[in-house]
Amino acid sequence: MFLLKLGSRRQINFLFHTEEFKENLNLLSGGNNERVAHDGTLENILRQSPPGNLSRLKRKMINSLIRMRTLENYRLLAKYYLIATDGTGHLAYGEKRHCPHCLTKKVNGKIYYYHNVLDAKIVTENGFALSAETKMIENSPSAQKLSVMKKKQDCELKAFYRLAPKLKKEFPQLKICLLLDSLYACDKVFKICEKYGWKYIITFKEGSMPETYTWYESLKKKEQPENTATVRAGEITQKFNWVSGIKYRGPEINILECNERKPGKDGLLTNTRFLWITNLKINECNFKEIAKGGRLRWKIENEGFNTQKNGGYNLEHSYSRNETASKNYYLLLQIAHIINQLMEKGSLLKKQIRKTFGSVRNIARQLLEDFRTKAFTFEKLQSCLATPFQIRFELPP
Repeated sequence: MFLLKLGSRRQINFLFHTEEFKENLNLLSGGNNERVAHDGTLENILRQSPPGNLSRLKRKMINSLIRMRTLENYRLLAKYYLIATDGTGHLAYGEKRHCPHCLTKKVNGKIYYYHNVLDAKIVTENGFALSAETKMIENSPSAQKLSVMKKKQDCELKAFYRLAPKLKKEFPQLKICLLLDSLYACDKVFKICEKYGWKYIITFKEGSMPETYTWYESLKKKEQPENTATVRAGEITQKFNWVSGIKYRGPEINILECNERKPGKDGLLTNTRFLWITNLKINECNFKEIAKGGRLRWKIENEGFNTQKNGGYNLEHSYSRNETASKNYYLLLQIAHIINQLMEKGSLLKKQIRKTFGSVRNIARQLLEDFRTKAFTFEKLQSCLATPFQIRFELPP
């Protein structure tokens, strides 16, 4: 359903029940089913299956990619895997409560119920956004006994404090650099990263750490020549400033600023300012790469959540009202997205997408038609598997 971007559960009943689809499914799964399961059967299975099973499968997929060195060329400073962590809206239920774990908000005197999720995705320069760890942002049932205005709800930061030890446990030796938005610029996050040996690049805004921001602005006025640089590439000019060794309640932090000037759509020059806090040592050799890494945080928004919401996966669609099944659908969506990214960005297909299919979404449509109308054979499958080949994921030019 997710691999072929059907967008809803009921489409299974209309599109998967051809004789060819059944034979292909049996061939690829090693099964011997007389018919394809109804969407209600799928729902019953996912209601009874612990979400931890699919979480383990997802982590094994990521570990396999790391062991195969698939993502080796995309590490920051040739060392750190970039993991962007961010929350997103998942499901909204209006004024009707979905479950005891619903988050709540009050708008114009009315209470609305919804669910959010926190995801940690490995992001790369060529556009990968691979889900490595997930935590649901949800209230405990006991919290629902308190009034909507008084209770302390679960939130993105609290979910991060639960996700961090899990991420460390599942990837204990992985050299990680977290890419985070300004919400995470706080003492507790710094200490977690220091404890686990992680690096971080966090978007820095005045409101998140006012005193430190004011201090940085005063230090910048006394800028040293060795802590500034100007880079020109065509019509784009970037001016960099950085300050190192700022003490913040124990850990040392460094601040990197980039002011980018380039022509806008109207031809006038526009200036965009980027500012990050990091525990990476900044110098004249690595400032450009650290800045590029900081800007890759947007991959989790664009190639990650936006693709999953608007690219055929329908992330915000309620595939089930059952708590357990709903979590399993979310995890299956992440697994399908990983597989599709490997297919769409791989060297066997990438150059042919526009020429043969027209767009990425058309790949799913063509696959669906082939699965529904063309029966594969065991001999042909074995012939394909017996032919040595490599799939490469090249860095962008």
